Amino acid sequence: MKTHPLDDISRLLDNAASAAGRPPPRLLAVSKTQPAGAVAGLVVLGQRAFGENYVQEAAAKIAELEQAEPGMPSLEWHLIGHLQSNKAREATALFDWVQTVDRAKLVAALARHRDPERGPLNVLVQVNIDDEASKHGCRPDEVEGLAAAIAGEPLLRLRGLMVIPTPHDDPELGRPAFRRSRALFDALRERYPQVDTLSMGMSSDAAIAIAEGATMVRIGTALFGARNLSSKGTSSGA
Repeated sequence: MKTHPLDDISRLLDNAASAAGRPPPRLLAVSKTQPAGAVAGLVVLGQRAFGENYVQEAAAKIAELEQAEPGMPSLEWHLIGHLQSNKAREATALFDWVQTVDRAKLVAALARHRDPERGPLNVLVQVNIDDEASKHGCRPDEVEGLAAAIAGEPLLRLRGLMVIPTPHDDPELGRPAFRRSRALFDALRERYPQVDTLSMGMSSDAAIAIAEGATMVRIGTALFGARNLSSKGTSSGA
């Protein structure tokens, strides 16, 4: 009997965590470029957390789901694409998490626009762990300053780090970057006890990321199939 990709991925994550002696990570289903119906199909199977790259795309998708599926359970929406400061107001209204905070100006904008009635916005510091010119993210030595800025804002909740290492044909080649990310995460957690999330690993390298300490993996391709190649922007989860 053929299983759903969600079952296969859940089994892979559980097996990788067991082999590494770690708790299973959270699964973030990367729904960018996917239609609302594809999201609804995963919700029926129990998936609740979804990642989107663009504010406008997410707004349309969320509205469509709310209109078409009025009885749908509460979902958790993560922004995993680069966010311009002038989109902070919209982002704080739509998302429960922003995983791509990489500069002080964005910290201030998110804090300024978050509705207090929604409670603090969960925030991850995005780190450009391999210092790639084509990717967003702060330098590793900038994590401490950004974390302090986030922790000082009552309407933001510092939860940890997000990284997108350089992709390799052989996923093993990404292991050193995952290890450096884990070291940064452990150091951050020593200073801020509320830190609990290290978001790293995608469809091709999730098992290695888990072995090196990921607490959340971002899976798109393995769940939904190849993404829409007309979509622009840097991949934040696949």
